[in-house]
Amino acid sequence: MELQAQEGRLITAAGPGRVLVATAVPVERDAVVAGLPAAQAGGEAGEAPLDVIAAGVGPASAAASTASALTAAALRGRPYGLVVSAGIGGGFQPDAPVGSLVVADEVVAADLGAETGDGFLPVTKLGFGTVRHRTPPELVRRVAEATGARAGAVLTVSTVTGTAARAAALRERHPTALAEAMEGFGVAEAAVAQGVPVLEIRAISNPVGPRDRDAWRIPDALAALTAGFGKLVPVLEGWNRHDR
Repeated sequence: MELQAQEGRLITAAGPGRVLVATAVPVERDAVVAGLPAAQAGGEAGEAPLDVIAAGVGPASAAASTASALTAAALRGRPYGLVVSAGIGGGFQPDAPVGSLVVADEVVAADLGAETGDGFLPVTKLGFGTVRHRTPPELVRRVAEATGARAGAVLTVSTVTGTAARAAALRERHPTALAEAMEGFGVAEAAVAQGVPVLEIRAISNPVGPRDRDAWRIPDALAALTAGFGKLVPVLEGWNRHDR
């Protein structure tokens, strides 16, 4: 594979170019950076091939921070070729056990819509916007192969699920869902608005359902996130962004 030098670092000519990874909080950012080869990891939207930022909690903060980073990079003449939403999240049991990795084949805004007497209506049924973004299928396949992640829908929610009834309702509406988190759709909206493909990767820290802090395994999930990103760079380097 042809390689080219960029400010003393090697990146692949066939890969997506610069990659922006948007996490929610610093501990997730640090877990991602810990898994990366030193030459690949940037700081807060720096000059390395892969930059990792803590974009904030929730879809609004994630969208705003991601859009700002994308715009700043484009204005510097160093645009990103891929955006990755990454962090920990809840897993739908038994398909996404605690400590496992999930890669999104679609990013879904699960609670963007309206409650009615007949149940929940997504915003698309009201005639507005979108509630899902597809991720590049070939990239999803390669990530799953390299990291052992399961591929399925990752739901973005503004309120984390805390009951068995809500978990069942979400799974009924989204039968392919494997995980829920709070930022992916916001990151995807910002990326898609600027024509940049998006990916979402989640390490599972807890089951989706009743809130049981004793069942949470945040250190295990962060370790899985670190290990996953340790295997991710070669996948990104070998992926042609035009093969979506």
